[in-house]
Amino acid sequence: MIEARWNGAVIASSDDTVVVEGNHYFPADAVDAAVLRPSATTTICPWKGTAHYHSLHVDGADNPDAAWYYPDPKAKAENIRDRIAFWKGVQVG
Repeated sequence: MIEARWNGAVIASSDDTVVVEGNHYFPADAVDAAVLRPSATTTICPWKGTAHYHSLHVDGADNPDAAWYYPDPKAKAENIRDRIAFWKGVQVG
């Protein structure tokens, strides 16, 4: 079972992650939706497409743009559709 933890809380847990470029992409339904906040941030990856972000909110603390996902990935990255990955201090393992 792979878990994502931030600010003392488990924010995602799954035995079905997809690893791309060293990042675990969790199924969206394995992520605690209560900790996700909308973000207007996007970035572009040449082979995956446009990434959209969520900020995390756990126990009164915020971690801006610490989660990302590809709502419409390019064909070579189709395996991460409907999945969320983390960074910026989120411990995954």
